[in-house]
Parts: sequence; C-alpha cells; structure tokens
Amino acid sequence: MTECTSLQFVSPFAFEAMQKVDVVRLASLSDPELRLLLPCLVRMALCAPADQSQSWAQDKKLILRLLSGVEAVNSIVALLSVDFHALEQDASKEQQLRHKLGGGSGESILVSQLQHGLTLEFEHSDSPRRLRLVLSELLAIMNKVSESNGEFFFKSSELFESPVYLEEAADVLCILQAELPSLLPIVDVAEALLHVRNGAWFLCLLVANVPDSFNEVCRGLIKNGERQDEESLGGRRRTDALRFLCKMNPSQALKVRGMVVEECHLPGLGVALTLDHTKNEACEDGVSDLVCFVSGLLLGTNAKVRTWFGTFIRNGQQRKRETSSSVLWQMRRQLLLELMGILPTVRSTRIVEEADVDMEPNVSVYSGLKEEHVVKASALLRLYCALMGIAGLKPTEEEAEQLLQLMTSRPPATPAGVRFVSLSFCMLLAFSTLVSTPEQEQLMVVWLSWMIKEEAYFESTSGVSASFGEMLLLVAMYFHSNQLSAIIDLVCSTLGMKIVIKPSSLSRMKTIFTQEIFTEQVVTAHAVRVPVTSNLSANITGFLPIHCIYQLLRSRSFTKHKVSIKDWIYRQLCETSTPLHPQLLPLIDVYINSILTPASKSNPQATNQPVTEQEILNIFQGVIGGDNIRLNQRFSITAQLLVLYYILSYEEALLANTKTLAAMQRKPKSYSSSLMDQIPIKFLIRQAQGLQQELGGLHSALLRLLATNYPHLCIVDDWICEEEITGTDALLRRMLLTNNAKNHSPKQLQEAFSAVPVNHTQVMQIIEHLTLLSASELIPYAEVLTSNMNQLLNSGVPRRILQTVNKLWMVLNTVMPRRLWVMTVNALQPSIKFVRQQKYTQNDLMIDPLIVLRCDQRVHRCPPLMDITLHMLNGYLLASKAYLSAHLKETAEQDRPSQNNTIGLVGQTDAPEVTREELKNALLAAQDSAAVQILLEICLPTEEEKANGVNPDSLLRNVQSVITTSTPNKGIEEGEDNLLCNLREVQCLICCLLHQMYIADPNIAKLVHFQGYPCELLPLTVAGIPSMHICLDFIPELIAQPELEKQIFAIQLLSHLCIQYALPKSLSVARLAVNVMGTLLTVLTQAKRYAFFMPTLPSLVSFCRAFPPLYEDIMSLLIQIGQVCASDVATQTRDIDPIITRLQQIKEKPSGWSQICKDSSYKNGSRDTGSMDPDVQLCHCIERTVIEIINMSVSGI
Repeated sequence: MTECTSLQFVSPFAFEAMQKVDVVRLASLSDPELRLLLPCLVRMALCAPADQSQSWAQDKKLILRLLSGVEAVNSIVALLSVDFHALEQDASKEQQLRHKLGGGSGESILVSQLQHGLTLEFEHSDSPRRLRLVLSELLAIMNKVSESNGEFFFKSSELFESPVYLEEAADVLCILQAELPSLLPIVDVAEALLHVRNGAWFLCLLVANVPDSFNEVCRGLIKNGERQDEESLGGRRRTDALRFLCKMNPSQALKVRGMVVEECHLPGLGVALTLDHTKNEACEDGVSDLVCFVSGLLLGTNAKVRTWFGTFIRNGQQRKRETSSSVLWQMRRQLLLELMGILPTVRSTRIVEEADVDMEPNVSVYSGLKEEHVVKASALLRLYCALMGIAGLKPTEEEAEQLLQLMTSRPPATPAGVRFVSLSFCMLLAFSTLVSTPEQEQLMVVWLSWMIKEEAYFESTSGVSASFGEMLLLVAMYFHSNQLSAIIDLVCSTLGMKIVIKPSSLSRMKTIFTQEIFTEQVVTAHAVRVPVTSNLSANITGFLPIHCIYQLLRSRSFTKHKVSIKDWIYRQLCETSTPLHPQLLPLIDVYINSILTPASKSNPQATNQPVTEQEILNIFQGVIGGDNIRLNQRFSITAQLLVLYYILSYEEALLANTKTLAAMQRKPKSYSSSLMDQIPIKFLIRQAQGLQQELGGLHSALLRLLATNYPHLCIVDDWICEEEITGTDALLRRMLLTNNAKNHSPKQLQEAFSAVPVNHTQVMQIIEHLTLLSASELIPYAEVLTSNMNQLLNSGVPRRILQTVNKLWMVLNTVMPRRLWVMTVNALQPSIKFVRQQKYTQNDLMIDPLIVLRCDQRVHRCPPLMDITLHMLNGYLLASKAYLSAHLKETAEQDRPSQNNTIGLVGQTDAPEVTREELKNALLAAQDSAAVQILLEICLPTEEEKANGVNPDSLLRNVQSVITTSTPNKGIEEGEDNLLCNLREVQCLICCLLHQMYIADPNIAKLVHFQGYPCELLPLTVAGIPSMHICLDFIPELIAQPELEKQIFAIQLLSHLCIQYALPKSLSVARLAVNVMGTLLTVLTQAKRYAFFMPTLPSLVSFCRAFPPLYEDIMSLLIQIGQVCASDVATQTRDIDPIITRLQQIKEKPSGWSQICKDSSYKNGSRDTGSMDPDVQLCHCIERTVIEIINMSVSGI
C-alpha cells in the first residue's frame, strides 16, 4: 500500500497510551498525533463512564482540558449528537432493499439523489448527512465483499481517497463503528477497508480508537486471507495492512505471527513480521529470530505447515519479479547478511599453500570461526539445508559461495565445533552442486584433509566421544562398498531432516573419497588405530568407531587387507556399560561370521582371528572364584554378558556351518569344554534377568542360545524356583538376616558336619542361618554342603536337616548348576572300602547320565536327597541330548569320504548321515528308557521292606480298600501307615519326573511299556503318573505283539487304565482286548493257555467294574474258556462239568449268586485245590472271577 506512505500513522507510543488510558502520555502527544485519536477521546469525555472512581474523574478532567484547545472536537461532538437509532433503522432498510433489488441498484434510503460528487456532498453536508454518506458507501463495499466469493476487487471511492477530507471521513468511520457495532462488526469493516485506497490508514485509525479489538481484527484478517499472499494483489494489500497494524502495536507482532502459522495463511506476513522483529532486536552473536522461525516451520513436526511454507518458497522463486519489495528476497538478503556477518575474512598463506600453489596470492580464505559464532553457524547451515532440501530453494552464486566458505571454515575444538564440522560435511554430501569450480573443489579437499588430521585433537580437547572422524570413516566405507543409500540415510540422520538426495549427485564425492582421500587400505588401517569408546552405552549418541568397524567387517575389508581387528573388538567389549548400545550385538554377529566364513573362496584362510580362551577367562576373573564375587569383578556385567553371547553364538554358528567348512577343508577351533565349565552361565543369566530394560535384546538372545545349546540350564522347575527365591519372601528373609548369620564361615560349617553323629544342633543352626543368604552369597559354602551329603545318609539324622540342605542346594542350583551337579554326584557315590572312588567330570556325566543313579543305595530311601538326584538326572538327560547333537554336527565331515565313494549310487549320498542320526536317536531312547526302568525298580520295596509289610501298590491302598475289602476301617489304617513312609515319598518324586518325561516325549512311554516292567508297579504308575492315559494310544499295538508276556502286560495295564480313565476310548480298547482274548483261546496250547489266562482273568473284573456294558461279552468269554478247559480234562476229572453247569446257571440267573456263595467250598476255594492240573486250576480261577464280577455288580446296584 504505497499510497499510505505519505500519511501519518498512529505511533506505538500513542497506541500504548490509548490501550492503558494513560492520560499523562496522551497529554505529551503532538497535535497531529492527538488528532488521530480524537473520536475515542471525545466519546470518553462525553459518555457516562462505568468507572465512577475518583481517579477516573481526575483523568477525565485532564482529557477535557486536553480536548478544549482542539478545534476538530466540535465536529466530532456534532457527530455524536445524531439519532443513531433512526440511522440504524434506515441502514437496515437499505440493506433489505439492496438485497431485494440486487447489489447494483442505485436506490438508497440513507442518501437521496446526490447533486454533486461524494466529496462535494460531504463538504456541504451537516453531521447527520455526513454519517449517512459514509455509512452508505461503507455498506455498499461490505455487500460487494460478501458477494465476491473471495475474489479480490478494488473499489474506487472519492470519500476515502480525497486527502483533504481523510481525517473527517476517519472521524465519521470511527463514530459509526463505535455507535453501531451490530450493524458494522469491526472485522467486516476491516475486511471492506482493504478494498479501498488508503484502507490500511483507515484501518489503523479505526483499531487505534478501539484498541481492545486489535487481536480480533488481526485474527479475522488472517483467517479470511489467502494461503499464499504474494501471489495476488489482495494478499499483498492484506499483508501490508497487517504489517501497519503490527508496527502500531509491536508487542503483539509475534502473537500475530503465531496466528499466521496456526491458520497456514499469509506466509509472507509471517516472514515480514519476523524481519521487522529481527531488525528491532539487533542480536549479533545469538541465533536470530528469523533463523529460528523459518527453521521451526521447515523442521517442525507439522507436515501441513512444512508444505505450506515450502510452497511459498517455490512460488516466490518462480515469479520473474524478484525485487527488493518481495518478502522472500528480503528474507534471503537478511539471511545472507547474517551468514556473512559471522565470517571474518582472514588471509591465510598456509592454507593457500596447502590448497594449491598456483592459486592467486590475494585469494581470501575464510577460517578461524569464532567460538561465539559456532552455534549460530550450525543453525544457519541447517536452515539452508532445509530451505534447499525441503522447500526447494535454489541458491544464487553469491549464496553458494558464502555457504561454501562457511562450511569449510575451521571452528574451535569444542562440542559445538564438532557438531558444526559434522553438519558441514553432511551438507557437502547432500548439496554437492555448491562446489562448482576447480578452486572450490580443491578448497573442499583441503578442508577434508584438515578434518582427518585434526580429528584426534578435536576428540581429546572437546571431550566428545562421537567425533566427526568416525563419520568420515563410515562414509568412506560406504563409498567403497557402493552403499549410497546408506550414505543418504547417514546424511539425513545427522542433519535431522528427510531430504531427497539423488545417488547420482554423489558420484564426484565418491571419486574424491575413494581415490584421493580414503583408499580402502587407508580406511582399514586407520580404523584399527581409532581408540575404542570408553564406557560405551546407548546414552552416547552419534556416529562412533563401532559403526565404522561394523561396516568394515561387513565389507570384509580387514580380512582382505590382512588387518587384525580382534584386539580392537575385545577392548571395545570390555569398555561397555548399561544401557546396552544397539550396535554391539550386530557387531558380534558380523565378527563371528568373519571368523568362520572366508572373504573369498579363492583364499579360504582370509578370516579374522577369534578371541582367545585366556582373554575370555580374564573377563570372568572374580566371578569364577566365587569367594568375593562382587568385590573382585574387574569388568562390568555388560562386558561379561556380551562375551558370553559371543561364545554361545560362535559355537552355534560353528556347528551350523560344519558341512560348509568341511567342504572348504577348514576347521576353526572350537572353545574347549573346560572353558565352558568355568564360565558361570546361569549366574550371568540371572543377573541379566534383572537388567532386561537396560540390556535391550541381549537377555532374550541369550535365552534363545541357552535353550538350543544348554537345555539343562533352562528347566522350567528351575525358573519357578528362581521366582520364589527372588520374590518378596526373599526380601523378608534378608530383613531377618543378623550379623551372626553372616559370620559363619565354610570352615565352621565343615566342623559342624563333622560333629553330626554326636551333635545335630550346631549344623542345624548354621544351615538355618544360611537360608537367609542370597544365592551368590551361598556359593562359598557349596563345596562343604555337597561333600558332606554322604554323612546325612546315616541313620538318626533329623529330617529337618535333610530338608534344609535340599533347600540350600536348590538355591545354589540357580547360580551354579553345572559345577554343583558334578560335586553332588561325586559326593553321593557309594562308599566301598578298599576301592578308590572315581571323580567324574562334567563331560563324563553328559556322555553317561545314568552315572547319577549309581549313587549310594541309601539315597533311594532319603526323599530330600532323592529329589536332588532326580533333578540332576533330568538335567543330564537333557544335556546328553544337546551333547550328542553337537557331536553329530562336529563330526559330520567324517562321513564325506564314504559319501564320495558312493556318489555313483543314486539316492545313497545321504545314507551315512541318516544312519548316524538314527543311531543317535536309538542311543538317546535306550538311555531314557534305562533311566525310567531303574527309577521304576527303585519304586519296588526291598526285601527288608517286604518283611515289614510294605506293599508296592501303596498309592492305591486307600482306594482299593474302600472298594474291595469287607473291613474298610482296617484298610484305611494300613493305607495311612504306608502314606507316611519314605518309600511312598520317593515313589511320588519318581512319578512326577516320569510324568514330565512322558509329556516331553511320548515315545519314551511307549518304549518303556513295550519293554515292560513288574506288574506290581502298575497300580503305582497308573495312579501316580497323570500322563499314563497316553498308553491307550499304543495298547492295541502292544496286544498285537507275538510275545505272550507283552500281551499279558498290555491287558493288565489296560485293566488299571480303565479304572483310572473310564473314557469312551478306554471302552473300545477294552472291548478289543476281550475279543483278542477270545481269539487267543482258540489258538493257544494247553500250557500257553494256562500261562496267559491265569494272570489276565482278574483284569476282566476291572473291565466290568469300569464298563458294565461289557458284562455279557466277558461272561460268555469266561464260560467259553471253562468249556475249553473242561473238554481237555473230561477224561481225568469229573467235577468240571458241574462247574460249567453252575457257570451257565450264574449267567442265566445271577440272582441266585447268594446261594452259591453260601457254599463253603467256594468261600474258601478248597475245591480241587490239591489237583495240580493246569486246566483244573484255570477252571477254579474262572469260577472265582465270575463270582467276583457278580459280587461287584450286585453290590454296585
């Protein structure tokens, strides 16, 4: 609005005085300034105030005195004397008339036919008519604005253009708006004034006389404004008007700018207000408001704002007129001035000599960036990156030259300086077009060389671990491996913005890096000399040496150039802390791969060296001994866990690549089993469990490796026990821990154990105190506890001591299971005089887990120690499986010669491997079944126990006594006696383990039952092992076996299963068994018939008890068996036929069973007992079976 430049606007001083009604300030205004505020002041003086205080009365007198000398006051007083109610009614009628007749109608109720032009009419009119003239003109403009649908128009109006009557017209306008606010909303009036000449001046006067409306007017104008204000005349006029308003009230300028960003309208206004504010604040050293504002728009999280402002930049560049009147040009000029302001020009002959001896001697080279300017320079670099990368700004030659000079300047060695160099380097990569001439390219090369030389000095002086040297190495490695997308990601990450970088634009930089500055050999040699990062953790951000080493390992540069990297990786693993840095695990994985896999097939020896066993043991120094497990630790728990992860991953990768390595005739060294035995794996895993949040994915990765390679350390029972040990109960026990409990030494414990035969109290007291210690604190006592277990087997040792030792052993099992198991197995060996006991090793026990069961026989009747033995057995069975699988993979290359010999035979190349796998599975099955058979044998009572009246079926004594005996009270008493014996408890422990084994591998259950075991144990196994129901799946197959013993065992097992699991499946298998028995009756010889039916006939009673529908079939089978037997002995014994007759009667009339039972010969079973004929005995057995069935069925009814 250049037409307003000659007019006088309200000053900020005057506006503030009006806002605060500061009469003293108003009195100090000049007459021209006071003239602009007269409408508001006159209304204040004449209208009745709401404030009736004495102070306002005094201020009002001062205002009246101030106005008394101004002549124009009289005309304003006359304007206020008009009947505004009538005026408003006429205006409303005119509005309705115009709406009815159309906006272009010349009819007017407010103003009759004009004789002259508006200016002359205004001059000759009195106050009421002047009000009507201005109101009519204003309403016409407002109507046209509402009908324009957002299209801007310029309305020529004499009333608002004549310089003679501008002040009078402004007075009328202010009075009209103040008196008719509902008819003339101030926002609508402000919108209308944009369409007339001098509109900004009128708007400022209107707002100055109603200062409270400033924010409302500004928000309304912005909300109705264009998204891109510099594209249209209306946008520019709106921007200029708002700038005038903000100059009048500069304290609200930034708030108005916030409205601009909030609405995403008028971007030029936001920049213009920022430029005005920047000029006023005159900040030299700090980051200017312009840089902060534009950076916030382009780098903020609001994508809508970013797109809106980016469009403003792009559109501004497309316009041909890029003059000083353009807001974008002003912004660019101001930024360039700020950039040049922090670049001191220094003549540096040294740099010229380094750069090029042929350069002109008077070339100015920028260097020596001041420390107070570094932060501002970094902010400017990021802003220009955002402008060019996000908003698409194309820099001029001058801007490009100054930017390059700034980027290649040399900051001081401070953290901010490191950040500035990193940003400059990334900006060179992102916008390589800034380097256009050979001189500029040489300047860049010199600067990059300076970066390489000064990197170590910067890192040592600034104290920043993530220096720019690592970034240089990383970019060089990416260029060598042609990973241009990785370079783009690195640049975007460092700059903190996502910009589009074409890979083709990096071609020249790639040439400079790979051929002039960083050859691959230089990169590799330099990387090894880079110091490791001290206390590396996730808290250290940026690009570190570990990133460079990782990329070089991936590209196999170290092996290619025969550079050893093992020591660097080992040192870095030692220098780690929590929280775990995310690059450590990928580094270990790629390092392991570089050890096992050669860089090329032509050179199979081109691999890295693994970490030595001694270096690994050094990491765990202080943990292995256990005496001072917390005080002697030289390395952090993070380093120990990472080395553990390395060992386990290395061994797993070695086994996985065995065939590949064998084909290449390479066999990398595997870590010895003695090394693995010395590493406290379980203790470290437990430590990691408490640091899961800080270790990231390391804990889960270790658990995966353990479950694969060390399944015996992942037993579910151990984890549950560990939860109990580390819960709230443990915390309460720690609170009860006294100094006396802490003072017990392993030596005192040994002395107490030595006195056990004569004094139990001392050892009881000590071990009770030990239960209050944590697992790691118990480690020094482990050897004493295990070595004295053999003494606890003597008679007279209290059960409480045994249970407490069991409890302590389980706690120790959570931190040192493997070492504890070996000590325990050796301690529980049977003590034989004159025979030297063998000391087993971990390897011995994994090869033959059954050694665990070759313990002192007294352990089998000591439940607390038997519990420990079973726990070890389960663990070593799992360990043996993993050991044999690993052994199979390790020795896979042994089969290669045989495979080569048979390569001509189709389909036989894999035969040896399949055979070895089958042999391994057969060995494991035999091992597991042998363990089960030994455990079942332990469940049988010894001769001494049998002499004392202990029965093997004690688990079922209660149930059977209630059902079968006629004196239930006596049966219950006998059952209770057996419930309290050690055998019963051992049987329960063994059944629990067998249940777990059967669930883990149902084939074990099948194999054991195909082998068979004493039938006396069937009541125990069926009732005590919940998973025995799986036997129903293979009993038909077992019955079909040709051996008579297996058929008998199958039917006896089925009879107990039917009682325990009366299921439809059991019914069908029982019916099958009855049919098989009927079939066998017809094919068996006399001897075999006796051997088969004598033990199986009692099972028929159980079938009938479980499934009454089988009654008819079983009775028919019994009669059929009796008839066959009778036919064989018909010539020898005459009493058989009466038996068959009685059986037939029983089947037809079972109600007569009571008369049969009264016969004493059947009650005592003495009939023909003297006969040794098998058929006779079988017939009597049949009769007893039938009577028992009838007995059972009738009593059930």
